[in-house]
Amino acid sequence: MRVLLAFPLFQLLLLCQLLSHCVQHTRTYCQRYNERYACDCSAEKRLQVPDVPWRNLILSFNLSFNHIQNIAVDDFSGYVHLKMLYLQNNRIQSIHDRAFTSTVNLERLDLSYNQLTNLLTTWFDQLFSLRHLNLLGNKYQRLGQGFLFQKLAHLKTLQFGNPSLSAVVKKDTVGLKHLEELVLHGSALKQYEEGSLGRLGPIARVTLVLRELVERDSSLASKILRDVSSPETLLVLTNTTLISERSMMPFQEVKLKGVKKVALKYITITDSAITGIMKEMDRSNLSYFAMEDSTFSGHGNWYADTHLPHLETVFIKNLNFQYFYEVRTITYLTNILPFLKRVTAINCKLFGVPCETSKVLIRLEYLDMSGNFLTDPTMRETACGGEGAWQQLRTLNVSKNSLRSLVLLGNLFTNLHKLESLDLSQNVYFDMPERCAWPSSLHYLNLSASQLRKVTSCLPGSLHILDLSNNDLTVFDVALPFLKELLVSGNKFKSLPPGRLYPSLKILSIHRNALNMFSSIDLKEYIKLEDLKAGYNSFVCSCEFVAFLQFDVGHLVTLSDGRQSYICDSPVAFRGELVRNVHLSIFECHMKAAVSVLCAGFLLLFLVCGILCYRFNTFWYVRMTWIWLLAKRKPAINRRNDICYDAFVSYSERDSEWVEEFLVQELESTQPPFRLCLHRRNFLPGKWIADNIIDAIEKSRRTLFVLSNHFVSSEWCKYELDFSHFRLFDKGDDTAILVLLEPIDKETIPKRLCKLRKIMNSRTYLEWPEDEAQRSTFWCKLKAAMNSEECEGAA
Repeated sequence: MRVLLAFPLFQLLLLCQLLSHCVQHTRTYCQRYNERYACDCSAEKRLQVPDVPWRNLILSFNLSFNHIQNIAVDDFSGYVHLKMLYLQNNRIQSIHDRAFTSTVNLERLDLSYNQLTNLLTTWFDQLFSLRHLNLLGNKYQRLGQGFLFQKLAHLKTLQFGNPSLSAVVKKDTVGLKHLEELVLHGSALKQYEEGSLGRLGPIARVTLVLRELVERDSSLASKILRDVSSPETLLVLTNTTLISERSMMPFQEVKLKGVKKVALKYITITDSAITGIMKEMDRSNLSYFAMEDSTFSGHGNWYADTHLPHLETVFIKNLNFQYFYEVRTITYLTNILPFLKRVTAINCKLFGVPCETSKVLIRLEYLDMSGNFLTDPTMRETACGGEGAWQQLRTLNVSKNSLRSLVLLGNLFTNLHKLESLDLSQNVYFDMPERCAWPSSLHYLNLSASQLRKVTSCLPGSLHILDLSNNDLTVFDVALPFLKELLVSGNKFKSLPPGRLYPSLKILSIHRNALNMFSSIDLKEYIKLEDLKAGYNSFVCSCEFVAFLQFDVGHLVTLSDGRQSYICDSPVAFRGELVRNVHLSIFECHMKAAVSVLCAGFLLLFLVCGILCYRFNTFWYVRMTWIWLLAKRKPAINRRNDICYDAFVSYSERDSEWVEEFLVQELESTQPPFRLCLHRRNFLPGKWIADNIIDAIEKSRRTLFVLSNHFVSSEWCKYELDFSHFRLFDKGDDTAILVLLEPIDKETIPKRLCKLRKIMNSRTYLEWPEDEAQRSTFWCKLKAAMNSEECEGAA
């Protein structure tokens, strides 16, 4: 029974273990990749190498700053085109010996700052294309058991070593033939086989991290320096402490091998150590000496009878000078200073140079004292009041200091007849005087970030390049006939400077200002302008500016900052949109023309409509409809109480003679006489004629229409005909009598007289006879028609 229970339990545990193993080894995907086939999954706390879609296309894979511990055999399988692989700053402890078999095209591999204790030659067996390899900062003590780099014949950059590296022997460097840069971290070295690095031949740049090794074992340090030194090598000593003169003994090898360039980075050095270096390098070929990001704990007491006739360049940057205020002069270095041509002292707490020292620098061509504590008085002392110092100087940089007076600086430099480039940027001047003195040779002047509010004729007229970026300028109208490049970005310009003042200008940089727009007229003032940078301004995307920037500006200048930097600020509808993507309608761009065309179109439409309306009598129909509406609104009368006439006679004025001589005489002479309503005698004066017609028809028993060709052409007869029809016929009354004075062809009756056509088609009408014998019958029938209503009423 226990066996039966144990077996399912064992199966369950096995299944859980398998599921856990599957979950643990399920690959996630790297989602950050771009169109350049570069995949970046750095700093994502990944525990294993992720998968990548289309891994056979990936060129660059960045997995740095994760938590990867192991590289499996298939982690990089299929990456046949991979050129760059970054695995630094992980927790890698082991790498499968065939992990990089597929990456045959790999050119850069970074495995630095992991936890590798053993380096295997099989990793690099297929990496024939590898150019750059970084193995720094791991835990290995030796460079493998065999010939680690034997297959890496094309390697150009090699970085290896760590605080645990204890030995370097000749076999470690077998196979390296074309190395251009070497970085060695060997602070804990206890064994170095002479010639191990020397067999590599001259290397362009060698960086050594020796820390206390120079002090602890100067002979071992000497072996290393002897192997890596050559006249073609830039020797960089970094992360090292140099305290005593004895620690400088290895520099004898540097001198003997004819090294010309030495740089010290991230070091701590004392007066004694500097004196030791100077003694060891006495009469050497040293031409370049640099010291960066280091700490100097001395007082500047470097008294040594040292001759360095080839030393031309001294570069010092970010030097923590602990006792800088105690250093007064270094004129005791008279055997070195006269040969210097290029001196750089950036961010070194330098508050001035004694005039005695400046006068010794007789060959100085380049001087950079930016980022220090120079003031106007100390600058006067440094430049010896503008007399007797730096006569060969061509380039001077005193930016990022505390200078205030342009007049003073101009006077100090006016006698430097070879000065071509002057950088006075990032000081505080505020205002510029109207007149200044400058050397006539000055071609480049940098006054950027100096809080200038205006510029004047103080600017030297000989300038070819002027940098006024990042000030508070709103106007720039100083004539500079030789100016070729003008940099005024980061100011408050609302328009381009007048181009007529700069006939030689080829490059104009005016981005990040307050420009609203510019046009071809503005650019054509610049006769020789080729390159324009005007992006990131407050552009008003008007029709003219958008059209100019999209189609015309390329014919005048090159927008070297790219069209993606030209962005609309207004109108609001286009704010933040690229000018090249803006599309404005014709009404926005050509309002006057569009309105004119629109008005002309409407006018033409009205004209055509008017012609059509005239052609089809539309106006007549409208007027009739209006009057018909008036008739409809007028309340019907009580026909028995308000009837005043037997008939309202509707006739044409041209037929009035017949009406008065025949019709009226005949009907009103009858006993009893017929009461006829005629417009001539019965219409009330001053009353609207349409109302008179309506009233006359409504107060008459009948409407007698005297039809003739004149009647058809009479407007008011037409109204009377329609009133009669609207008011009476619509109610079903039979009150209209038609008298035809002359034959009328129904086809000739205008179509608009549809009522007349309808009446003539549906009613019997009386025709006026030409034969007098038949007229008695006509009158009899007419009177009978006039009396029919009474008969009907009586009945």
